[in-house]
Amino acid sequence: MKDNKKTEEVERLKSTVMGHIEHDVGRDPVYAGTFDHYLGLSYALRDKLMEKWVKTQRSYYKNDAKRVYYLSLEFLIGRTLGNTMVNLGVEDECTKVMESLGHRMESVREAEWDAGLGNGGLGRLAACFLDSMATLGVPSYGYGIRYEYGIFYQRIKNGCQIESPDNWLRYGSPWEIIRPNHLFPVQFSGRVNQYTDSNGVWRNEWVDTEEVMAMACDTPIPGYRNDNVINMRLWVAKATRAFDLSFFNSGNYIQAVEEKEKSECISKVLYPADHIMEGRLLRLKQQYFFVSATFQDIMRRYEKDGAPFDNLPKKVAVQLNDTHPAIAIPEFMRILLDLEGVPWEKAWEISVATFAYTNHTVMPEALEKWPVSMFESLLPRHLQIIYEINRRFLDDVWKRFSGDFEKIRNMSLIEEGHEKMIRMANLAIVGSHSINGVSALHTKILKDQLFRDFYEMYPERFNNKTNGITQRRWLKKANPNLSNFISEKIGEGWITNLDELKKLAPLTRDKNFRKRWMEVKRENKKRLAAYIQSRNNIAVDVDSMFDVQIKRLHEYKRQLLNVLHIITMYNRILCGKGADIAPRTVIFAGKAAPAYWMAKLIIKLTHSVADVVNNNKEVGNKLKVVFLSNYNVSLAEKIIPAADLSEQISTAGTEASGTGNMKLSLNGALTIGTLDGANVEIMEEVGKENIFIFGHTADENIKIKGSGYNPYDYYEKNHELKTVLDMIGGGYFSPEHKDLFKPIVDSLLYQDTYMLLADYESYISCQEEVGKLYKDRDKWAKKSILNVANMGKFSSDRTIREYAKEIWGIEV
Repeated sequence: MKDNKKTEEVERLKSTVMGHIEHDVGRDPVYAGTFDHYLGLSYALRDKLMEKWVKTQRSYYKNDAKRVYYLSLEFLIGRTLGNTMVNLGVEDECTKVMESLGHRMESVREAEWDAGLGNGGLGRLAACFLDSMATLGVPSYGYGIRYEYGIFYQRIKNGCQIESPDNWLRYGSPWEIIRPNHLFPVQFSGRVNQYTDSNGVWRNEWVDTEEVMAMACDTPIPGYRNDNVINMRLWVAKATRAFDLSFFNSGNYIQAVEEKEKSECISKVLYPADHIMEGRLLRLKQQYFFVSATFQDIMRRYEKDGAPFDNLPKKVAVQLNDTHPAIAIPEFMRILLDLEGVPWEKAWEISVATFAYTNHTVMPEALEKWPVSMFESLLPRHLQIIYEINRRFLDDVWKRFSGDFEKIRNMSLIEEGHEKMIRMANLAIVGSHSINGVSALHTKILKDQLFRDFYEMYPERFNNKTNGITQRRWLKKANPNLSNFISEKIGEGWITNLDELKKLAPLTRDKNFRKRWMEVKRENKKRLAAYIQSRNNIAVDVDSMFDVQIKRLHEYKRQLLNVLHIITMYNRILCGKGADIAPRTVIFAGKAAPAYWMAKLIIKLTHSVADVVNNNKEVGNKLKVVFLSNYNVSLAEKIIPAADLSEQISTAGTEASGTGNMKLSLNGALTIGTLDGANVEIMEEVGKENIFIFGHTADENIKIKGSGYNPYDYYEKNHELKTVLDMIGGGYFSPEHKDLFKPIVDSLLYQDTYMLLADYESYISCQEEVGKLYKDRDKWAKKSILNVANMGKFSSDRTIREYAKEIWGIEV
């Protein structure tokens, strides 16, 4: 009976897929190709999602639920088909349908383009949070921008990064629902008209503005097998009219079209170049564009029942994912003050109770600031409101810390100087009832250093919410070999309760279990090795240690330190010390920002080192270096299950949290890392004996720099380090351009902002311990199992439960 039901479901799904191919894709199913079948299957699953979405939305109204609005400039969701199949529990049925139609499921999934809606950890965290909110049943929405082009498509030519447009929407997306009925005007520029109304009340009116329309595009996000589907609503910019008829009728057709294009470019590209004024202006426009549209939507929904504004924080919680959406605070105040006539004091009370702010950086230079002059021309009313917020706030600071002019300067929303700047992080802190860091160490740094003055002012507002990842995406979907093996042994409870992985710990005593564990890892490595061969034409040894560093290219993440280790290993092998070295394949992936010259030079160095190492017959399979281009979610899903070693080597005190460390540990990789970000908590969970920690701590780094750090001293005292740097600077890896990498060496010797030379010796020593352990595969297997077994804390389900209970006031 059960088998018959399954057969009926498969046939029903097959019929629906073929119907969509014929009616929506417009193809004869007999001649349809792989991409057509991807579209047909996606539309069929979207049908299921929308049925559940309608029920979910109705339940919000029926239960008069408090709703969470998660505002983020990025949602790095990757591909949607595989995740949807997992969360709907229809993987087997979909696979059978595709096979019956003559297509491999893997090929169908590969036909989908990664959504270009994010760049790095910030956007991937937001995507994990949506998955957890849907799975936990939190009434919630994600709001952002539907970028037509992603950050960029990365190609490597002669070892150099080449950027080209990431046109991920070239063929459209079957997952999104366009909502032309949800179209809101967004204002820019203009002036503020001030007057006294008929009741003698002082009014501000923003007039003579330019307008752009924001149209909603929805993507349904399913929870795991719970019939709950939430909404990711992204805004696309549309011109207020198709084009200006006055231009068209006078024969100036080009200008007519140009005016339309200018309006719609707001949602064209993720992160326009901000090293030029035009790029910065566009980025500020993007931030206000999505915030304005979002709050019009929030207010539309809230005002349906005519509820009083006093009650709004009981029904609405707005989470700001970093400072990018912080302009929402003066925008909400503008709505309450100017449009709804709420007095300042009451409006501010409502606003602060509504907003919560998540900080994602510990580096002052990364905190967002905008020129006052830019606000003056683009958002004049918001500048007035920010000035008034600042005036009232500094009055309170003065009452609390009378005479402390240093505090006044540090805490002001306006940074004085040659050009006045608006400090968006300060605005977010002053305007939110909750400020959270994303790891215990990060939050401590916020309290003790970065925002110390604000913590003294508002200690009750600061809290920690250590980041997490969704195990549905990063273990069940990304690593079916391991997840199926785990479920065979301990059941499937871990999929919604990651603490269930603790049941794996006793199995470390089972020799057969350990052996099978390593066999599963080897199967994943074979798959990645085949991919490397096809993409990079490099043959790698699947029995070598797969040493992985995959993340955005930035000097503080210290990919360069990894390269220094590679060259050190290379030198040791050539000096006859290679017999005791465990064979390694070092795998890099990551993009450098287009204007980040030093990061791009490090990519070039990595490739130049790889060319030398990989082509040296004496080195052979003892050491290989691979750089996989165009890093994205789908590539991460290929690399992470195959990783043996996870490189989390940022300078202690610079990484807010990191989530790549969690994904790799969850898939059985051992970590080599500093005591930075969430590495500290991973060490606490898995045990010091099951992780490789090296380098100076955050406090030690402060002391070293405070006492006058001289990187040249380390260079002179360590022969191996000196040799490595001399090779780089002397043209060993760039014989045709001997000075090519000299800027890297000069930066290390005379500045070394991120203290690579201070940590080099400790890192090399720690890597030696890693190599020794890897030679004993049985011991390695035990530690790998214990890493996975102790990852329960790092589920985004736990993180969202904490947000819901402690910040949003929602029980889940």
